Amino acid sequence: MNDIYILNLLVVGLLLLFVTLGSGVIARSPFSYAIIYLLVGIAIGPYGFGLVELRRDGIFNTELLKRLTEFVVIVSVFGCGLKISRPFKLAAWDTTLRLIGILMPISIFAIAAIGKFLLGMDWAGAILLGAILAPTDPVLASALQLKDTSDNDELRFGLTSEGGLNDALAFPFVYFGLYALKDDNWNNWIKDWVGVDLIWAIGSAIIMGFLVAKAIVWLDTKIKERHPVDDLMEDFIALSTVFLTYALTEIVNGYGFLAVFIAGLVMQKSYHHDPEKPLAQLEFIEQVEKLLEIGTILLLGTILLYQPIVNFAPQSILVILLLFFLVRPLGVFLSTIGKKTIYPHRQKFYPQKRWIFGWFGIRGVGSLYYLAYAFDNGLKGELAEQIAWITYTTVVVSVLVHGISATPSKNWYSKNIASKIKTSTSES
Repeated sequence: MNDIYILNLLVVGLLLLFVTLGSGVIARSPFSYAIIYLLVGIAIGPYGFGLVELRRDGIFNTELLKRLTEFVVIVSVFGCGLKISRPFKLAAWDTTLRLIGILMPISIFAIAAIGKFLLGMDWAGAILLGAILAPTDPVLASALQLKDTSDNDELRFGLTSEGGLNDALAFPFVYFGLYALKDDNWNNWIKDWVGVDLIWAIGSAIIMGFLVAKAIVWLDTKIKERHPVDDLMEDFIALSTVFLTYALTEIVNGYGFLAVFIAGLVMQKSYHHDPEKPLAQLEFIEQVEKLLEIGTILLLGTILLYQPIVNFAPQSILVILLLFFLVRPLGVFLSTIGKKTIYPHRQKFYPQKRWIFGWFGIRGVGSLYYLAYAFDNGLKGELAEQIAWITYTTVVVSVLVHGISATPSKNWYSKNIASKIKTSTSES
């Protein structure tokens, strides 16, 4: 066991050295970091060197997957919040409201319909599948997200805010599917679901995210007036904010993911006396996120098994094709109908933006978390196998196809669309 541990350290050390020294080449290549991590994960898994085995005697360690993905998501959505500098006005957040309020429900119910009518699931399992696969990923989509608080590009803002919010707001539908699995008489629990899992959990998360972040900023400011904080330790304020916000929100039965995103927004706007501090926190959070991304994608690579993937391949391919080429693009089109201008600077909403929005609905860490959460809360048997392998395959394909297309799409967008926006903005 000790030898395997040492070999794992060797592999991770070599991987970190490779992606760091080769970052310049990787950034210009069609391959993303996630693809490299996935391949290395497969290599150290059961089909490679067998250094990592999460299945013992046929039992899968879902607890490790759940906790790691949970940690990745809360760090990532906090980082999303730190990147966004827009005022809290409806006009400024119009794109986000459309993507969350229209696109996400369309995605959930469209995937549920696929599960019900094409895969033979009952409505409970189908809705659960839709809730698991609907969230886009704030981790793997980082190449197309906002760079920092000075970046006001609407495409990057939309993908950043969508990734930060829908990982939280898919939770009520996960609960809905789990409740329906346990009791097919919806009347027995629907009122509690609306009151507790929809209204209370979302409302309390927004309040807790605001209050905890404000309290930490106030405490940080007051203490520094008397005693300067060690510069080396100061970045840990960001992590403490993540942990405290998430924990306190979960204690009051709110959605911790949503609260942490709100906390990131609040922290970014609260340091008026030190505007550089949120940027330093963002840099630190992104470094932590990169390390966690490596661990998560490596873990995904180690849990892939050939036979189950083949057994569920027809169903997975059907879901992937419909999700990537019909549900997401059509949902984006429907959710942006009538959107002619974009805040700020009245940017033109070029049709090409709709295509990029529609294509980059990356599935990843959030879906893996919800799957692991469902395992721990009643999802089992044949339905669990079916949903699990459809989810794993969808995430793997997303890592591959979206990873390969991210750099070319980003370069094309910067050259053909973002440059036009800058020109029109300067002329106005």
